[in-house]
Amino acid sequence: MTGAPPREREERLRDTRARLEGDVDLWVATSGVTSGVHLIPLSYLWDGTAFLISTLRDSVTSRNLLADDRVRLSLGPTRDVVMVDGTAEPVDIADLGAGAGDAFATKTGFDPRKLDELYQYFLIRPRRIQAWREANEVKGRHLMRDGRWLE
Repeated sequence: MTGAPPREREERLRDTRARLEGDVDLWVATSGVTSGVHLIPLSYLWDGTAFLISTLRDSVTSRNLLADDRVRLSLGPTRDVVMVDGTAEPVDIADLGAGAGDAFATKTGFDPRKLDELYQYFLIRPRRIQAWREANEVKGRHLMRDGRWLE
């Protein structure tokens, strides 16, 4: 515990948006009937409304998201965490568009379009976002509900 007072909502929103825009990697948690629960770190692009991720098409993460679109993302360290619950929509490379593909490659330093293995993109739309640093910030941690920011 740092003993710092809890942040007001405005500061927490500002810090969370800065993390979404500035970070490059996050944790992706999925679940599937045959594959079970799976957790993997992936790079992402945040466009202000949704996350774009990419992973091997035959990976556990892809199989899980193709079978069940529910996903949980986590950004930051455990004492300054942003948790995102969302839904994932598959986006084939052919449907991605050059702008999104180029922006993803520039931000992450990784361009799945140029690899020999088949990759699958997913567009993840957040439904709920929570952020907290310490126990004193658990109250008020909800920053988004039902896909809408709580301003």
